[in-house]
Amino acid sequence: MTVENGPAGAHPSTAALSRADVVHVARLARLDLSEDELELFTGQLASVLDYAADVAALDLTGVRPTAHPLPVVNVLRDDVVAPSLERDIVLAMAPSVEDDRFSVPRIVGEEP
Repeated sequence: MTVENGPAGAHPSTAALSRADVVHVARLARLDLSEDELELFTGQLASVLDYAADVAALDLTGVRPTAHPLPVVNVLRDDVVAPSLERDIVLAMAPSVEDDRFSVPRIVGEEP
C-alpha cells in the first residue's frame, strides 16, 4: 500500500490504495475474492484506512492512555465464605457419579 508523505501534522493519504494492494491483503488472509468483491473491498478498505489516518492525526497531548473509559477500581464482589450445598445432595442430582465424584465422558487424551 502506498502512503504519501505530506507536511508535518498532515495524515498520510490512502487514496493511493490500489486494487493490487487489496489482492495482496486478500491473498495473505487466504481469501478468494470475486471481481465484484475486490471492487467493493478496495473502496471499503480505503475508507477504513482514511478513518484510521484521521484518528492517528488527532492531537492527544495530555490525554492519558486508558484501558477503560470510566474509572473502575474493582468490579468484583468481595470473596465471602458462605455455606454451600452438601456434597451428597449435589452428587444425588448428577446424571453419573463414580468414586464420589461427577463422572463425565472422556473427550481428549488416550484411554487409561
